[in-house]
Amino acid sequence: MKASNRLSRTGEFTLLLCATLTIMVGAAVAPGLIPIAKGLHFTQYPSLLITLPALGAIIFAPLFGRWIDKHGARKTLLFSLWSYGVVGVFVVLLNNEAVIATNRIILGAFAAGIMASGTALISQWYSGEARLKMIAKQGMAIELGGVIFLFIGGLLAQAHWKAAFLLYGIAAVCGLLLTFSVPSNSKLTAPKNNSDSPKAKNVASFFTGIKSILSFAICAMTLFFSMVVSLPQHLEALGYSEANIGYILSFISLVAVVAALLLPQFVKAITEKNTLALSFLCFGVALFLFGTFSETTAIVLASVFAGLGFGLSIPLLNHATVEISHEGNRGKNLSFFAMAVFAGQFFTSIIDFLPVNLNLVFFIFSAVAVCISIGALSSTLFSTLLSKLDTNSD
Repeated sequence: MKASNRLSRTGEFTLLLCATLTIMVGAAVAPGLIPIAKGLHFTQYPSLLITLPALGAIIFAPLFGRWIDKHGARKTLLFSLWSYGVVGVFVVLLNNEAVIATNRIILGAFAAGIMASGTALISQWYSGEARLKMIAKQGMAIELGGVIFLFIGGLLAQAHWKAAFLLYGIAAVCGLLLTFSVPSNSKLTAPKNNSDSPKAKNVASFFTGIKSILSFAICAMTLFFSMVVSLPQHLEALGYSEANIGYILSFISLVAVVAALLLPQFVKAITEKNTLALSFLCFGVALFLFGTFSETTAIVLASVFAGLGFGLSIPLLNHATVEISHEGNRGKNLSFFAMAVFAGQFFTSIIDFLPVNLNLVFFIFSAVAVCISIGALSSTLFSTLLSKLDTNSD
């Protein structure tokens, strides 16, 4: 890419700040969930305030993919940002459970729009190794945003339950920054499609198509969020305080930030395939440790592996989605990736209804993670199975 086409530091910061809004969907209300649910008179199933946005993302992500391909990533991102802010804050004026549920679903839809169009913009401004580094930073921003927004959301909810929803107003700040710091496509000479480059062919040779990437993404998010959903209850049963549980969850996010930062070095040293296999192996080790040991040292070690698993998987899969796409279907593919990520989050809601103890859940998910890791390494067999899905869909 020519130097004149490089995005300014403010523009880069804007795209990273936009990425944090995807994690804010749940992080804004999670710390003060109980008082917020009482204030909204949404007390029967309060956890739906956190999980319903993921359902909205799953349902509406393909729509935003079409908008990106038709109207451009920048316009789609601007529309999603302003709508996200309005819908997120407006919920404090509602007092009907069905309407509130609808509001949260719509909020998730715009979160998916932000995620897909934000990555599409990154793909326009960056290419090659620079693109991988930027997408790795995007993964860092999402996890770091989770740490920050969980902390701020807790403080705001403690002041007043309505105050937590002010966090969604950051979307308006993002909208203003995007308007002035990220030029429109008419001012950008986009990099040539690199789908035929050696790097893209290397990625495509491992990932048989978009369905293989989406399959890995759903599995990665399901494994990661199985810990996020289960750990509070599991650690409380082991005698950990609420504060300690919060520290552990935040520590996992911080490790994920560091792992995402190191992702380009991992890929350069051991290739995409081995990095992805390593990420799932990390998930397997983390889940096994959480299910087996109760000592603080083991819990901290498990948290390290959990953070490594996320930081080495989701940003890599996001980058792979961009690499195997071309200008005509990039928005669609990225919207499918957003749908897969939120689907992984939403699927973990079934854990609360499983008639088994959490230790067994950890062991089952650990075994699944190890099997996926082996499958990623044995890519010939695994890719053959997934390629059939892609061939049939085409």
